[in-house]
Amino acid sequence: MRVVIAPDSFKGSLGSPEVAAALARGWQLGDPDAEVVRLPMADGGEGTLDALVGSLGGEVVTLTVEDPLGRPVEAGYGLIPAAPGRPRTAVVEMAAASGLDHVDPCPESAVAASTYGTGQLIAAALDAGVGRLVLTLGGSATTDGGAGMAEALGVRLLDADGQPIPRGGAALGSLAALDLSGLHPGIAACEVVAGCDVDNPLHGPRGAAAIFGPQKGADAATIEVLDAGLRRLGEVCSSAGLAPAEERPGAGAAGGLGYAAMVFLGAELASGFDLVADAVGLDEQVAGADLVITGEGRLDAQSLAGKTPIGVLRRAQRHGVPVIAVAGDVTEGAAPALEAGMAAAFTIVPGPVSLADAVADAEAHLERIGRHVAGVWRAARG
Repeated sequence: MRVVIAPDSFKGSLGSPEVAAALARGWQLGDPDAEVVRLPMADGGEGTLDALVGSLGGEVVTLTVEDPLGRPVEAGYGLIPAAPGRPRTAVVEMAAASGLDHVDPCPESAVAASTYGTGQLIAAALDAGVGRLVLTLGGSATTDGGAGMAEALGVRLLDADGQPIPRGGAALGSLAALDLSGLHPGIAACEVVAGCDVDNPLHGPRGAAAIFGPQKGADAATIEVLDAGLRRLGEVCSSAGLAPAEERPGAGAAGGLGYAAMVFLGAELASGFDLVADAVGLDEQVAGADLVITGEGRLDAQSLAGKTPIGVLRRAQRHGVPVIAVAGDVTEGAAPALEAGMAAAFTIVPGPVSLADAVADAEAHLERIGRHVAGVWRAARG
């Protein structure tokens, strides 16, 4: 019996490595003879760093960088050792340094927020000599088109007088020229892939400012300023001979960081889940397995939209392997997941409990449900 345990994190409770470990402990109590493979997963958003480091045996390197408003903050990037077919790899979650949880969203923070701290993390990873960089786009406080990131990597953003412009999306309106001569040399030798699950362009009615600005505190007037700045950034980058990418799907991700990743880093944008699944070798692990267990904090209708449980299900279906999902909350909206082919879905909580108690005891609940499912599966096999 070989079971692959491939869950996402339970947001606000446990990271995916902890979820996988608890389920594995439970399974081994219920079926001690089984081979259990732990494969922490993520969908390219928050938790991707922990999932990749946990699955691939890496480490988290922590340093002090700037938060979206230029204040010092401790943030880390993942460093994964080289392996056959895989160069030394770094994982950077942009939200670690430039995420929305670092600010109080309001018009003032929306126009001033910068991705400079994310660029500092990338620069540190390049200094470590990585050959591949995985950048996750999501949860940003910023709408600066990745200009701050570019600055931290050696790009000078200049006004009409040849002076550096201030940081933040609003300042992009005064951008007149770029000096690329100081761009970090490690970029040329590094493959960059960015996890992105939106298809918005850089600017315009579906652009970064118009669609995502409100959640970052931008009002109508602020959105106009930010959108104009993003448009100006695209114009200046094009004039500097950089690849046109303003209209490419995903350019507007993370406040335009998707655009900067493409034009300054040469990044390829990929589905967040597929990026993680390919990196950890999900297909190779699932092939020949008898069962896959996946899960996330809440299994509902949104799980069909690129979330980990359905992504795992679709990969497992290619190999004819059944999948069981576990979640902190399984709602009526989870019916489409079952209709898509999920063998079963279980909530981990034993009965009516408060959210605080469910979160506090999540590890024990996961271990218990893992043991119970293993016992039933073992009995069914005879």
